[in-house]
Amino acid sequence: MSLYWRIFLLNAAVLVVAVLLLFGPVTVSTPVLFGEAIVLVAGLVAMLVLNAVLLRIGLAPLGRLSRAMATVDLLKPGVRPQVTGQGEIAELTGTFNTMLDRLEAERATSSGRVLSALEDERQRIAQELHDEVGQTLTAVLLQIKHAADRIPEPVRADLHQAQETTRASLDEIRRIARRLRPGVLEELGLHSALRSLAAEFTTSRLGVSARITPGLPALDAATELVLYRVAQEGLTNAARHSGATRVEVHLRPVPGGGTSLLVRDNGRGLGGAPEGAGIRGMRERVLLIDAELLVGAGPDGGTDVCLNVTADRHGGTSS
Repeated sequence: MSLYWRIFLLNAAVLVVAVLLLFGPVTVSTPVLFGEAIVLVAGLVAMLVLNAVLLRIGLAPLGRLSRAMATVDLLKPGVRPQVTGQGEIAELTGTFNTMLDRLEAERATSSGRVLSALEDERQRIAQELHDEVGQTLTAVLLQIKHAADRIPEPVRADLHQAQETTRASLDEIRRIARRLRPGVLEELGLHSALRSLAAEFTTSRLGVSARITPGLPALDAATELVLYRVAQEGLTNAARHSGATRVEVHLRPVPGGGTSLLVRDNGRGLGGAPEGAGIRGMRERVLLIDAELLVGAGPDGGTDVCLNVTADRHGGTSS
């Protein structure tokens, strides 16, 4: 039955009850007596309440669909309103679910193109930093050393200080280039890249350990890159925002042939804070490989970032 006929019949039922009351023992005097006024008001209230209850029941599926529409997040795919009953509401719910399927597919495709272009741009910038800025700073270091060997002693200390500053800047440029373009991932594979990433983030205030469980299946190149970027973003968030002193990166196989990456810190946790650009960026990447990303509180506080890759993403060569 259509929504139109449901509402029509509900209101018709209330009106029929009102008409039946006119043929009953109820009478109205002129002027209206107090007792008759009470009966009329009570009848009106009863009809209004009955109409409100029946309309709420009839429009309840539309309310559920409205709430589902308000909570849909394309970065958390797979959640769909349940299609129940028949008629226009069920048809509308089915159409909405079909639209979500199309939007999620288009979102994944467009995100793939954007992230692919982003990786290409990162690689280009990293190459320019290494080849141009890095070589320029290396030449400056050699010139400073050459000048320091020839000038009087009082000025030599200043040049040595400039030399150390330049060397520190060169190291920082190389570090930025490595983060932009994970060459170790391409050359040595995911396992070595995660260990290198853990060593890079380890400082006197933050201890980072990488644990690789044996028996991992081979992964294709796109999946390895997503796993690496998620680990990198998880470590970046832990180092900058969590106040953690210890972070664990754990790559392990899961039953059914899948792979799981866990980044766990002992920091202050997310609390009630909304997801920032870093986490939403991770979700964008995870959509490309049709994996599952879970971000929440750890068992002992802190934050857990868990990426689960299904078995159908495996292939290629092992790390």
